[in-house]
Amino acid sequence: MAGGFSLNEQSASAMGTANAGAAANPENATTVLFNPAGMSQLSGTNISFGAAVLDIDAEAKESSIRTSRNNPSVPVSPASSGGDIADPAVLPNFYLSHEINESIDVGFGIHAPYGLAADYDNDFAGRFFADKTELTAIAFTPSVSLNNGQGLSMGVGLNVLYAEGRLSRYQDISAQVGTAALALEEPYADAEGDDVGMTFRVGFLYELTSATQIGLTLQTGTELELEGDLEISGITNPSNPMGPTLSASESIKVPLAIPESATLGLRHSLTDNVTLLAGATYARWSRFEELDIVSTEAGGAVSGAPQEGAVISHVTEQWENSWQINAGAIWQASPEWAFKAGYAWDESPVNQYVTARIPSSDRHWLTLGAQWADAQSGWTVDVAVGTLLFTDDPRVNDRNYQHENPSEIAQLAPGVEDPSLYAAEYDLSAWSAAFEVSKSF
Repeated sequence: MAGGFSLNEQSASAMGTANAGAAANPENATTVLFNPAGMSQLSGTNISFGAAVLDIDAEAKESSIRTSRNNPSVPVSPASSGGDIADPAVLPNFYLSHEINESIDVGFGIHAPYGLAADYDNDFAGRFFADKTELTAIAFTPSVSLNNGQGLSMGVGLNVLYAEGRLSRYQDISAQVGTAALALEEPYADAEGDDVGMTFRVGFLYELTSATQIGLTLQTGTELELEGDLEISGITNPSNPMGPTLSASESIKVPLAIPESATLGLRHSLTDNVTLLAGATYARWSRFEELDIVSTEAGGAVSGAPQEGAVISHVTEQWENSWQINAGAIWQASPEWAFKAGYAWDESPVNQYVTARIPSSDRHWLTLGAQWADAQSGWTVDVAVGTLLFTDDPRVNDRNYQHENPSEIAQLAPGVEDPSLYAAEYDLSAWSAAFEVSKSF
């Protein structure tokens, strides 16, 4: 959905056409998500539920890796590529719509709009910049739609987001203890937190002609604050460097920007059996400027800051606004069977600051789908498959981009620039598969 950590795989019926025209094509109850105004074109009670499997293969090319520590005379050892950093993920969804009367419909949805997961091997060459990165979000979406009986509908939805995240990495102590760091345990920092937030979605759907309609959805943004704890284990004891290690913890928060977005959809019935779909989504990812771990207590064991609000860890992101442009078609081969195909140009918001946590580039999304419907029983089954073709192998050039007021965990002397570096080129590929069952009552 215009790149970033948004997830495209919200519905098998829409995925079959790469989400093309989903804001103007209310096939079933999934319109609760794509355009709540579309509920006005559904009769009675409708449910849709299913799941998608998403598998991303991402690994640094070993021959491209360059590293240095905050003490350049100490090598990074061991220094592997970190392996395939992403495991397969399952993304469930459920949607319901109900017709109150000829003018009013209500609906509800549960889905996973945002997500991210990366986990490097323990001997990863860039482990001082990233180890585990996780974001899981679930949205609960009550919605209502109104129509004027003359081809115009409007819908409003509330997205109640629950999100939890995790950021971890090893700490580089070579600036403090020099080559002795090679024999000591590397401290490990692990931050976890969660939060609840809300965004709003407004949708419009208008029938231009009996064969053509246009849909528009607008969604507000928000900023979550994932509150939790930062725990550091394996801290070297200054009075006994070779002895037992220490640990420390501190209450923290991680601000996370969720972008505004706008989606336009078009649907045109070319013939009785062929439907053409097109759409575009614009997302304001420029809201995501930095990834900070911020202390929420005074005199914490990690930061030692006299008051809360100290930035313990900072990564510059500076994402850019991005587009997704999609097109698709549906061929109704028989009363029971329909076949779908779709394409999307999915622009990545990651540009100047490509980090080991989120190696990304622009991509092409190709999908195929099939739908079986039994008119007598009202049951419909959709399946879809898709693949992402990345335009470039992203080049990570990760440094400790210092905050204007840093209190870094592995801090150098004031005013000294950290020479730490992790640079590599990544191989990326991805595929997905989804199924969905719908019923009209």
